[in-house]
Amino acid sequence: MSTVSAQHHAGSPHRVRCAVVTVSDTRTPETDTGGRTVVDLLATAGHEVVAREIIPDDPEKMRPLLLGYVGRDDVDAILLTGGTGLSSRDQTFETVSALVTKPLPGYGELFRMLSFQEIGPAGMLSRATAGLIERTAVFTMPGSPGGVRLAMERLIVPELGHVVREARR
Repeated sequence: MSTVSAQHHAGSPHRVRCAVVTVSDTRTPETDTGGRTVVDLLATAGHEVVAREIIPDDPEKMRPLLLGYVGRDDVDAILLTGGTGLSSRDQTFETVSALVTKPLPGYGELFRMLSFQEIGPAGMLSRATAGLIERTAVFTMPGSPGGVRLAMERLIVPELGHVVREARR
């Protein structure tokens, strides 16, 4: 880590309290490999999962769940997996974007760039997005374990504490 990067991370929490939400019409706790990957990578990094849900790709169910997490004192970040593609059922981008009060466009841009490096032009189909809903960080990512691993290892985990610190300022 460079000196400038270390300065930006100074004072950032080392343990972030997260809600993990899988958005899917078909996943169950047994088949939710994307959500399980998020949970495992958070635990490995020393973060805490305070809530985990699997919900249908339905804005009427997603919206109140997300706003409920925003109102909780024990949730610093919400990480969603699934529903970021282009199919008619994929509603995560629209639902989260409508709630975001401060967008973080660099996350989606970087995710698509990294995805392009791994899978080629199909990376442009991802609508991964991030930002703040009030003072709570929110990140969306694809439902596939590969997409989750890319987002978590390369972008979210390295900056999660820093994002949360900035959100609290």
